[in-house]
Amino acid sequence: MIARVRGTLAVAAGDHAVVDCAGVGYYLSVSAQTASVLPSVGEEVVLHSHLVVRDDAMNLYGFIDADERSLFQLLLGVSSVGPKVALAILSSAPPGPLRTAIASGDAPRLQAVPGVGKRTAERICVDLRDSVGLIAGVSGGDDVESPRQMAREGLLGLGIDERAVDALLDKASGDSVEELIQSALRESRK
Repeated sequence: MIARVRGTLAVAAGDHAVVDCAGVGYYLSVSAQTASVLPSVGEEVVLHSHLVVRDDAMNLYGFIDADERSLFQLLLGVSSVGPKVALAILSSAPPGPLRTAIASGDAPRLQAVPGVGKRTAERICVDLRDSVGLIAGVSGGDDVESPRQMAREGLLGLGIDERAVDALLDKASGDSVEELIQSALRESRK
């Protein structure tokens, strides 16, 4: 199993990234959430990963943090949810709000994701209701992380030192996770 890929970002696209590790370029399919916080091409990146082995292919999926990967793995455990659908679900919102939606049985929110029908959305809510809170150590998914906490996790996932992350976030401006991370990364280049 390939649990983590660390190297130089060679390609960053909306649905994938290529990370150069010791001369080997690893193609990782990523969620829109992960793609939005990838550093610039040529910079170092750390992606948590999950390898899916099929008869005809081996596909590597990359995530900005272990929490997103854990939710991906839980989604794969639900009948009729494959890697593409799981990635589409993760692309629709950050892990915190998704956990809350699943724990509260908000099937219509999941149905809004392309490839997720009514039955699949309901099955996800029923099958994962008790499990989603365990990922982050919360009960029932009631606690939703603040944008600052999520931005902090994303920056740590990029391999930035904890003290530096806190200092960068103190200088960063923005209301959303994406704005905070982009602002913090701009601050780090100064």
